[in-house]
Amino acid sequence: MVGEQDSENRIGRKRYVQLSLLVWVAMIGIDFFIHGGIFSATYLQDSPFLLSDMEAFRRIPLGYLALLATAGLLVWIMDRSSVRGWRKGLVVGLALGTVMGLSSALGLFSISTASPQLLAASFIAQVVGMATAGAIIGQGLLVHSLRRLTLAVVIGFVLLLVGTIVLQNIGLAPSRIAS
Repeated sequence: MVGEQDSENRIGRKRYVQLSLLVWVAMIGIDFFIHGGIFSATYLQDSPFLLSDMEAFRRIPLGYLALLATAGLLVWIMDRSSVRGWRKGLVVGLALGTVMGLSSALGLFSISTASPQLLAASFIAQVVGMATAGAIIGQGLLVHSLRRLTLAVVIGFVLLLVGTIVLQNIGLAPSRIAS
């Protein structure tokens, strides 16, 4: 039966958790680089929409928890949809990221004082994060071992953190906290 065959191709709980955590790490690195590096000046503008620096810093774990939930849901969707391979995963992640990012940006634009620059940064982070997550998940669902993929994600994460720190230290990514 079709349902029986579909369940045979699905990943187990351990692989689901491993892949979700791996994708989460990648998404945190991308988020940190985009918001703390490339678009950091966007957060220096005075805006009634943004929290104070310290309050925003305290709430960062909530944002990363949201990324974990998103990673877990994306793994589940892609596994249930039998998406295998990084290219197919990239396409699915790109499509979902574009729809989610655009929906969020338009929704916030319609009811808040968020600047277009802030909404654009959020949209770009959503698209890049989801596309990358999709590629990682697609590959993770295809391969037997996650070792090489984990190594690639860890290296990418470190490079994104170092890149953000470099951008901040050379003045290309201004920050009130670093000042």
